[in-house]
Amino acid sequence: MLYFLLPLWGMTEFSLRMRRDAYSFDAYASVLGNPEFQRTFAFSATMALVTILMGVLIVVPTAFWVRLRMPGLRPVVEFITLLPLVIPAIVIVFGYIRLYNTGSWLPLTGTAAGTNLLLAMGYTVLALPYMYRAVDTGLRTIDVATLTEAAQSLGAGWGTILGRVILPNVLGAVLSGAFLTFAIVIGEFTMAALLDRPAFGPFMQRLGQDRAYEPSALAVIAFVITWGCMGLIGLVTRTQKHTRVRT
Repeated sequence: MLYFLLPLWGMTEFSLRMRRDAYSFDAYASVLGNPEFQRTFAFSATMALVTILMGVLIVVPTAFWVRLRMPGLRPVVEFITLLPLVIPAIVIVFGYIRLYNTGSWLPLTGTAAGTNLLLAMGYTVLALPYMYRAVDTGLRTIDVATLTEAAQSLGAGWGTILGRVILPNVLGAVLSGAFLTFAIVIGEFTMAALLDRPAFGPFMQRLGQDRAYEPSALAVIAFVITWGCMGLIGLVTRTQKHTRVRT
């Protein structure tokens, strides 16, 4: 705990010393009032929401189908979802640039919208291990086969089963994966920098080159955002457990 808390306290204490011989929140006011902070954070938050939506649309049907009809493929799917932890982000983004540059068959990097889409795809890949495991863990806690058979006996199609039966039962797991995805996207640097997008991670790096106290304040803000997401995961999980007990 000391190994973790002492550096955090040192960084926080330094961020409060912008005013000579006094503690103040001047560094935080400077960061929060910076138009670039507001612009980059809004961009990264928007990209996080897009990434969460893409992740849910990919992971929930896949995990559901593997658990219901193709349990033998589960090791293969788990291996695929673990690849982003093995392959560095810089390798992935260089591959994107090579495949989708302006001279390729699909020139996504030629426009801002295309580059944003490419960045969202990259973020989805980076968040895939966390989103898949969160959803898969949620599916383990419910009887997928029985729920599916009951819904089919009432005339429900696959879209209805996924949207109105399976998803509500694993909503806590999906939200846990969503909060982890949000924390990853907010702090990610490599992909956003190499694709030249106005994201929050590169802004943190640029601010650290020119200022003394503001980077520490920004690091504390990023830390609070990340641990806020972790706290929300715990809150959602606890609330879902209590709801199931009452039910």
